[in-house]
Amino acid sequence: MTKPSTAKSKTKWRQKLERDHPSHGKVVDIPPRMQRQWGQGTMLIPEPLKMDALIRTVKNGKLVTVSQLMNRLATDAGADCACPMTTGIFLRIVAETAEEDLREGRKRITPYWRVLRKGGLLNEKYPGGAKAQAAHLKEEGHRIEPGKGKKPPFVMRYERVLVNL
Repeated sequence: MTKPSTAKSKTKWRQKLERDHPSHGKVVDIPPRMQRQWGQGTMLIPEPLKMDALIRTVKNGKLVTVSQLMNRLATDAGADCACPMTTGIFLRIVAETAEEDLREGRKRITPYWRVLRKGGLLNEKYPGGAKAQAAHLKEEGHRIEPGKGKKPPFVMRYERVLVNL
């Protein structure tokens, strides 16, 4: 009898980004449990690669919000909105893939740090947390203000440099 392998087979972030899944890219009816917030209509289950491509269009010194990404992805798919849960999951995958690419020596990585939460807030779920995102943004000339209490840091006057997707 053979022993099961104890070595963990870790899926690379790039594989997660590029993985084909039957629900990605589909437009579905907004589930009843989400209709209170999003209303009735249709919702896009986004594709991670399309999100990655959209983020890559945000140039140095410019910023975009998660809401803007969701709106653009939904509009392009003919949906009323994009699923906020899968958008958040895929944004994390995009960020982790970019860091993995950087560790592997790739020069052109997706600038995920240019994607802000509502109100210009930094994203603590990115690799290295809000501190690492702040460092990237400072390198690009943005001014970061510390958060108060449990509120994370945010980009001052971020509205002035938002891209129009």
